[in-house]
Amino acid sequence: MRRIPQSHLLKPFSCIVFIIVLGAAKHCWAQESSAAADVREVQTGVPQGELTSGVFETSKLFPGTRRDYSVYVPAQYQANQPANLMVFMDGKNYAKPGGAFRVPTVFDNLIHQQAMPVTVAVFVNPGTIPGTQKDAANRSNRSFEYDSLGDRYANFLVDEFLPVALKGINVSGAPNDRAVCGISSGGICAFTVAWEKPEQFGKVLSHIGSFTNIRGGWAYPGLVRKTKKKPKPIKVYLQEGNDDLSNLHGNWPLGNRSLAAALQYAGYTYKLVMTEGGHSGKWGGLELPNALRWLWNDDAESTVIPSTATKPAWEPHPDAIPRDDVPHGTVEVMEPWESKIFPDTIRDWAVYVPSQYNKNTPTALMVFQDGERMRDVKGRWRIAVVLDNLIARGDMPPTIGVFLNPGHHKSKPRQGNKSSNRSYEYDGLGDRYANFLLNEILPEVESRYNLSDDPKMRAIGGSSSGAICAFTVAWERPDQFAKVYSSVGSFTNLRGGDAYPGLIRKTEPKPFRIYMADTSGDIDNAFGSWPIANQQMASSLNYMGYDARFDWAEGYMHNADYGSSRFPDAMKWLWRNETHTPKIDTSDDLRGDLTLLNLLVPGESWKVVAQDLGFADAPCSDSEGNFYFCDMKAPAIYRVDANSGEQSIIANEAVSGLEFGPDGLLYACQGKQKRVISINPTDGNLNVVAADVQPNDMAISKNGFIFITETRAKQITRINLKTGEVSVVDTGITRPNGIALSNDGGTLAVSDHGGPHTWTFRVNQGGELDAKSPTMPMRLPIDPKGEFKFNEPPPYNAVSRGDGMSVDKTGRYYVTSELGVQIFDPTGRPCGVLPKPDKTQPLTSCTLAGKNHETLFITNGSTVYRRQLHFQ
Repeated sequence: MRRIPQSHLLKPFSCIVFIIVLGAAKHCWAQESSAAADVREVQTGVPQGELTSGVFETSKLFPGTRRDYSVYVPAQYQANQPANLMVFMDGKNYAKPGGAFRVPTVFDNLIHQQAMPVTVAVFVNPGTIPGTQKDAANRSNRSFEYDSLGDRYANFLVDEFLPVALKGINVSGAPNDRAVCGISSGGICAFTVAWEKPEQFGKVLSHIGSFTNIRGGWAYPGLVRKTKKKPKPIKVYLQEGNDDLSNLHGNWPLGNRSLAAALQYAGYTYKLVMTEGGHSGKWGGLELPNALRWLWNDDAESTVIPSTATKPAWEPHPDAIPRDDVPHGTVEVMEPWESKIFPDTIRDWAVYVPSQYNKNTPTALMVFQDGERMRDVKGRWRIAVVLDNLIARGDMPPTIGVFLNPGHHKSKPRQGNKSSNRSYEYDGLGDRYANFLLNEILPEVESRYNLSDDPKMRAIGGSSSGAICAFTVAWERPDQFAKVYSSVGSFTNLRGGDAYPGLIRKTEPKPFRIYMADTSGDIDNAFGSWPIANQQMASSLNYMGYDARFDWAEGYMHNADYGSSRFPDAMKWLWRNETHTPKIDTSDDLRGDLTLLNLLVPGESWKVVAQDLGFADAPCSDSEGNFYFCDMKAPAIYRVDANSGEQSIIANEAVSGLEFGPDGLLYACQGKQKRVISINPTDGNLNVVAADVQPNDMAISKNGFIFITETRAKQITRINLKTGEVSVVDTGITRPNGIALSNDGGTLAVSDHGGPHTWTFRVNQGGELDAKSPTMPMRLPIDPKGEFKFNEPPPYNAVSRGDGMSVDKTGRYYVTSELGVQIFDPTGRPCGVLPKPDKTQPLTSCTLAGKNHETLFITNGSTVYRRQLHFQ
């Protein structure tokens, strides 16, 4: 038993659960490395295949993209004999002579040795959207194509690209004769292609695959486990480096191990090889010959991850043994509680009151799920005894404990001590259980006892499903609970809890402290691997700089033995009087990985700019950083000086979109008046620019085009400032709302108030739009009235309420939404979410203003806020 240092969070599982597997894998690699090196070199007397190149730029699924590709045909190919096929994403890197992989040379040698069949290789690069305007850069489509789940890329390969690339080449159509391969995001792309089209591709080779939260790839282990009764007919080889990344998107080693464990559980033929090295093709290239031999060997054996479950002897912690020399608190069993938030349920509960309780002093609080088991003085936890001893010694403050059982539906007969509503209440994401606590249970406790309302004096804890429940309460309401205790937490796919590691890395850190405990012998079942899930949680908390501790032990099982043995020490740590200083390490973030950690300024939070407004909207700024916004109910357009903060009125107009044009005039949307206007910021003079339009928001190009969203008409309209021409340039987005141009003017982004994406277009000469794609996946709110199904994601709303948006000088997009300000990098990958300050009011728009345009201003209902950011 030991506590794992935060600096070692990437490696404990490789040292514990995978020790047998990795030992065997490394031994095998060491034996074959010399032969592999030979296979990667051009050999005398070995026939060499032919490599031809081409360009593909007629995709309808990825409109506007251009991509290079090449095709390798082995010397042994015969036109009258169908060859096998292997498709490589990021093809240039795989085909490069002298590179990490050298696939043509490896194929030449292995085919000559008859270690693999005659196989045609197709090397395809990700798409690029070329900039067509002056100074507009090319935009990479790689992440959108590779990291997205679903069948878009698979359909692109099968229906669009391969018929062109393979024209005149006879390849087998049997899935067992066809393989896909990729590295990093290309690795998850390869898996997605086979997952979506196993009738086309029966083999997958993934090098350092990005099974993380770039665009939702973390979900695959849960999806794989659900196919146990009918596994898909695919064979999977995973190569991963022990020192691979832990960054804003996730922990690569744990992501690959999680997928491997899922493949084993569901009965797939798979192999996991953990090599040396990190996020590099070097080690995958050295391993490639072995991987190909295994992949094309019909008798290849799967990796076996052994169980490490044990049941060591248990003894209570000394602080869990009653002492005669300390005051004993009392436990009052309360009347069974009938809930309104969880209707028709009833639950038992009890309240522990320490001997030191003083009704004149606000008292600390700790809520325990599965309360009856946790307070049993003859069981494993014996929490009332522990609290007696720790409070008496001063290791924690006098604390009232609430021991709360899960609800049981009154219409269902009890089966032993099981409560029928436990999983529904505990495992689901969202704020239902938090609302139940805060609106039902705690008011009852507060009517009897003087509880502190300081979140630092409030804790919540539990074990297994009770642990994820405790975390969810603090996640949703950190203003109420700033301490969390978790033992063998069920951060798995019981009801979508496997999303948390990814959410943590892409959400502004929340002000709570968390203790976690788990063991290598915890369960691996239909819903996930508890040991890997808890390590992923700990790794994410560590990356984001939380005040977090993770205690780990080898062996044990899914029970209270280890957690209860550590519980008194956990309480000492959780309630310690120490100010946490976050230790931030973003060294694993690659170029282009725009983590929130480097954007947020430590200690900075939202500050009020203006309040008690009617309805704030239309924020914008000028070149000097002065800030402008509208109170639509006043009505008035205000200017806030960048240096003094002094406010002045520019015009008495109600506008929903506001932006400066290249001529120095303010342009504004007036939907009710069905017009776009210009306003002189010096004298307030107003002119009508376009009539008979119903604009919501606008973006203005440097060459004099205004793009407006007409939300009700579901269209984007272009206004030529030089000629006055008004033209519809796009239709079909459900409720187009916010709109912004990239810094180079080559990309137009449009949010969808009625859908799950923010869309991007290429802006061409003359203001024409094309290359329309749902590039930015918006994080969606949970519908509290939806159906929370077992072993399914939460009932997310289908609409994000995407609203106003802005672009910073680095190229990030800021999109306001129901959940807050959602931030994306220039290629559309989610960077994170800043929750809105006032959850009760709509978050309508945002802009960058102030000195160097490094302050984010938002309009949040009746209040305007600002927040200083940091740009490297």
